[in-house]
Amino acid sequence: PQPRPPTANNSPKSRMMSNMMEGGAGAAAEAPPADDGKLVSLGEKIDKAQCYARNESSRFPWSNLLIGDGTLGCKSDADEQLIIHIQFQEFVKVHSIKLTEFNSGRDPSETPTVIKLYVNRVNIGFEDVDDYEPTAELELSADDLKEDADPIKLQYVKFQRVKSITLFVEENDGGDVSALGGLEILGRPVATTNMNDFKSKNC
Repeated sequence: PQPRPPTANNSPKSRMMSNMMEGGAGAAAEAPPADDGKLVSLGEKIDKAQCYARNESSRFPWSNLLIGDGTLGCKSDADEQLIIHIQFQEFVKVHSIKLTEFNSGRDPSETPTVIKLYVNRVNIGFEDVDDYEPTAELELSADDLKEDADPIKLQYVKFQRVKSITLFVEENDGGDVSALGGLEILGRPVATTNMNDFKSKNC
């Protein structure tokens, strides 16, 4: 689907810092990731301790979305609306998002049809979600959530420096609750300045 405008490896090796400040604790500093333009799954960058969901079923919590098993997804509890907050360990660029149906779509009425995305908004609740303009609004069909469907491309310019994404499942296809089988966010880490190189160039 096309997001509608809102209403509107080489893994870096750890290396020791050559000059530690006196009195500072010795620690290994990781070289920043190279921005090679390739998209990767950002699952390893998610700070699970800072993530949460509102109105989630205790039997089907948000964390199931990262397992990769669509029968162990996430469901809402009291009604069809659901808020899922995903926090990253560092700033990332988000290119697209892959959402999959719950349990192979056996109950299509539970499939979300409208999901709003909010970037860098913390502690959004149902009582104030309408106070913020969504960064993107996705209108979804059942086909969009199939396992073999392409990831949903986002308006990349609006997702260049993302520390968190909040998904608000606003509507489904008529079910009492909403359900998702999986969630994958694709992009890459924001390139950071190599401070050691910076210092050497300015010495």
